[in-house]
Amino acid sequence: MENKFLEDREKLIFEKYAVFSFKTLGRKYKEDEHPFRTPFQRDRDRIIHSTAFRRLEYKTQVFIYHEGDYYRNRLTHTLEVQQIARTIARELKVNEDLVEAISLAHDLGHTPFGHKGETVLNEIMQSYNLPGFEHNKQGLKIVDFLEEKYPDFPGLNLTYEVREGIIRHSTSFDTPLIEKEYEEFIKFKSPTIEAQIVNVADEIAYTCHDLDDGIKSEIISFKDVEDVEIWKEIEKNIRKQLNDKRHKRHIMIRNLINYFVTDLIEETKKNLSKLNPKSVDEIRNLEIIVKNSEKAKIQHSQLRKFLEEKMYTHPKVIRMTEKGGRIIKELFYAYYNEPRQLPSHIQKKIEQEKKEIVICDYIAGMTDRFALSEYQKLFDPTTF
Repeated sequence: MENKFLEDREKLIFEKYAVFSFKTLGRKYKEDEHPFRTPFQRDRDRIIHSTAFRRLEYKTQVFIYHEGDYYRNRLTHTLEVQQIARTIARELKVNEDLVEAISLAHDLGHTPFGHKGETVLNEIMQSYNLPGFEHNKQGLKIVDFLEEKYPDFPGLNLTYEVREGIIRHSTSFDTPLIEKEYEEFIKFKSPTIEAQIVNVADEIAYTCHDLDDGIKSEIISFKDVEDVEIWKEIEKNIRKQLNDKRHKRHIMIRNLINYFVTDLIEETKKNLSKLNPKSVDEIRNLEIIVKNSEKAKIQHSQLRKFLEEKMYTHPKVIRMTEKGGRIIKELFYAYYNEPRQLPSHIQKKIEQEKKEIVICDYIAGMTDRFALSEYQKLFDPTTF
């Protein structure tokens, strides 16, 4: 049953190229819609109540969870992406509910121990001549099959638009390879404007917040970052605000995010004005429309390169990620060589699917904390 009030409100607020909730391309399994929630609000709620979403709290962003309570994890990063993406969507007058749902789901497929975990599982899967592991595909698999919440269908039965936003999530770290089994998502040249917003919000969030964590951890000093063009430019523009040294990091990161978000909104509005799309179908047939100006893209690239050199390859970070990679590899082969060490409900899945894939799914769903605990139970003779 459609809610006329919600439908009319969207017509009043949204631009014509937004995705209107009651014109969704639908769900895999037919369901009656909710009387006072739009399809995308319902998707958002299903994601929030999923097991995979709760597990994000103990999955690594850069620092493994026991390094300190301050540092970001996958859950806090996800919420920060959501907040930035909703601001952009509101200003562009497109569907905030869809943006929110995609934002909340975009990292569900991540392994424990960050990108290193993904790399290790990918190498293992390929060594068995199986499709490689990639967290966008895993995220879609989670919402389509692995979550078990409903008696009438597998997964969460999300709308096409949210599922598309998951599989086509694209950043500097995420380059989705859309294979034949996902051909339903390549019939359009580009994803919705809402999915595009999440892609760029993710880039802005992780770059600025990784820098924040790097400075807090003292891996990066203020002196180090003074050579980065955009940092230097912002510091010059707000010099008076920086008299209070205690709050310099917070003030700078806040202004850095504001700079990239403001530039993105202004540049995207220029693109929309120039191309004048009149429907979501026209957006889908254009090149990517949500993007920063060339100047901001160069500045963002310089900042990302700085983080690569000073933070992501710092010995302390490398030691942690390599350790995580070894743990995942050893867990996999321990389960592979003796599957009876797996929980009984996971063992049963081996009857329906290849053993390697079942073990991969099980490990990918682990939190850092659980993976460390399992490793200890499997390899420490004093722990049971």
